[in-house]
Amino acid sequence: MLEYLRNASEKPVAKILIAVLAFSFVGWGVAEWIFGGTVGDNTLVTVGDTKISTNMYNAARSQTLASMSREEQREIYADPVNQQAFTARVLQSLTSQQMIQNRAEDMGFVVTDKRIAAEIRSYPEFQVNGEFSTFAFDTVLQSSGYSEADFAAMLRDNVLRSMTMMAPSAAISVPEFAVRAAYDARYGLREIEYVAVPYSEFNVGRPDDEDLRNYYAQNPQMVAETRSVSYVFIPAEMAVPDKYDAGYATAIKVEDDIIAGDSMSDVAKRHGAKYVSVPAFSRESGGRDTVLTDALINKVFDMDAGLESEMIETRDGFLFIRVDSVTPEHVAEFESVKSGLVNAWQNAERKKLAYVRANELLVDLNQTDKLAGGRVVTVSRTDGAPLEVLSDAFRNSVGQNAIVEGADTFYVLRVKNALPAKADTKRMSKIRSELSDAANKWIIDDYNSFLGREYPVKVNEKTYNRFFAN
Repeated sequence: MLEYLRNASEKPVAKILIAVLAFSFVGWGVAEWIFGGTVGDNTLVTVGDTKISTNMYNAARSQTLASMSREEQREIYADPVNQQAFTARVLQSLTSQQMIQNRAEDMGFVVTDKRIAAEIRSYPEFQVNGEFSTFAFDTVLQSSGYSEADFAAMLRDNVLRSMTMMAPSAAISVPEFAVRAAYDARYGLREIEYVAVPYSEFNVGRPDDEDLRNYYAQNPQMVAETRSVSYVFIPAEMAVPDKYDAGYATAIKVEDDIIAGDSMSDVAKRHGAKYVSVPAFSRESGGRDTVLTDALINKVFDMDAGLESEMIETRDGFLFIRVDSVTPEHVAEFESVKSGLVNAWQNAERKKLAYVRANELLVDLNQTDKLAGGRVVTVSRTDGAPLEVLSDAFRNSVGQNAIVEGADTFYVLRVKNALPAKADTKRMSKIRSELSDAANKWIIDDYNSFLGREYPVKVNEKTYNRFFAN
C-alpha cells in the first residue's frame, strides 16, 4: 500500500488527496489556537495560576456524595435547586482549599513523606489493638474510593493548609478593658421612671359607614394570590430499584400522553395513576395536601397558569402538576370586610387619644421635671419593666425623656441613671471567650479576603456552561 502511494505520488489526483490530508492534520493542531484554546480544555476554574479541572471537580463531587446518606443524595438528585446548591458548594470548597494550598506553596512550606507516614499511622481508623494495620488501611481506603496515592496527596494538602491557617487561627488575648466594657454594656443597670397610658382607658363611640370607609381607604386589606392545581401522582417505592424502574416507566408514558394534549384525569385513569384536583389556595395556607410539600407549593407559585410541570421525583413517587387557574393578589371589597372593621376603627381611635395623653405627660415632664403617676425602678436589659421600655431605657442616654410605643399602650419614659454591673467572674470569663472568638473570626475573614485578592478566582465560562449544561 505504501509502495503504491509512493509510486502514485506524482499523479495529479494523488497530490490533491495528499494536500487534503495534510490540511486535515494541520487543522487538528491549530484548531485549539483558532478557537481560543477551548478545544480539549477541561479547566472549570483558575485560582491564581492553578487550574481546577472537570476531573478534579468530579473527584471532589464523588467523595462528597460518598460521605452523604442515601436520603441526602436523593434530595440532591430530585431537586434542580438542590443540585445547583450542591455544585456551588463543591466548587467553593475546591477553590477555598486551592487558595490556601497556593499560599502554602508560595511560603515554601514542605510536608515530608515521613510526616505523611506518621499522620497515616496515627489515624484510629487504620489501627487494630492500638497498632497500625495494613489490612484496615486498605479496607478503609477501598470503601472510601481512594487510592493510596490519592489519600497521601489529600493528606499532604490538608497538612499544608493547616500549616498555612495556623497563625490566623491562633487564639487572641483580649485586653481586659475591652472585656470590662463589653461586660458593663451587657449587664449594666439603669434607673428609670415611667408611666403607662393604655388604649383601654379611653372610650370611643361606634363608627358609621363613612367612618369605616375613610378608615378602610387608609388601611386596605389585601387578599393573597391564590392558585388551583391538579396533579397526577404515580406512587413508587423509590428506594427499591425494580419498583423505582417500574414507576419511572409508567411516569414516562404519562408524560408522553400529557405532552400529546390528553387531559390529566384521562391520563391518570389510563395508566392507573392517582389524579387529584386541589381547590384554590394561597402560598401561606398551602394546598392542605400530603403530596404538595412546601417546596412543591413554592414551585407551583413560580409556574404560569395553564402549564404542566416536568416530571418531579418525590420521596414516594413521580408527580406531574398543572396550574389550572391563578387569582392575583387584590384589595378586598369593602362590604366583605365591613363587619370586621369596627373593632379596628375603635382601637385606632383609642390609640390616637392615648398618644395625645402621653404627649401631654411628656410636655409636663420636660417643663417641670416631674412625671405624673410615674414609678421609679432599676432595670436590666431583660427584667424590671415591659420589653419596649427596657429597649428604650438602654438605647437612650441618661437624662433623655421619650414616648415609647407598645402593643396596646404608650409609655412615657425618663432615664435617670446608669448603674455599673455587679462583678461576676463566670460571666466575665464567658464574655472574654466570646470576644476572643469574634476577633479570631475577623482575622480569618480578613485573611480569606487577602487570599481572594492574591489568588483571584476566575470561572472558565465556556467549559462551565458546557460541563453543567442541562
